[in-house]
Amino acid sequence: MTANLDIIRATYEGSSEENGKNLLAALAPDARWTEAAGFPYAGTYIGAEEILSNVFRRLATEWIDYRAQVHTYLADGDQVAAFGVYSGTYRKTSKSMRATFAHLYQLKDGKIIKMEQFVDSATVQKALVEP
Repeated sequence: MTANLDIIRATYEGSSEENGKNLLAALAPDARWTEAAGFPYAGTYIGAEEILSNVFRRLATEWIDYRAQVHTYLADGDQVAAFGVYSGTYRKTSKSMRATFAHLYQLKDGKIIKMEQFVDSATVQKALVEP
């Protein structure tokens, strides 16, 4: 259980570059990554390339100073939950947001096989709307 918690912790607690490298190393080849309905990148993506293209590259290019800061982790066997707050400024509107989130991970043999996002998407959507 501690090893799984350490794997997930390593994807949040370093620099963006370190977190990204650690996430790529931890993803199973067929990992399923689900962004919540109402979130700008909603959908389920399979494998590192789909996850990077549809989520992380967009976060890096569409937002200024985007962060996912975790305040609490819970681990139970092969599942780890991370609870925290997203923040950032949407480039197109220059509007900032802070939204609570929960990420539920499932791991197998030290690899992430599934992640599901739960988020206050209404707060995020407000940042996307032009004044």
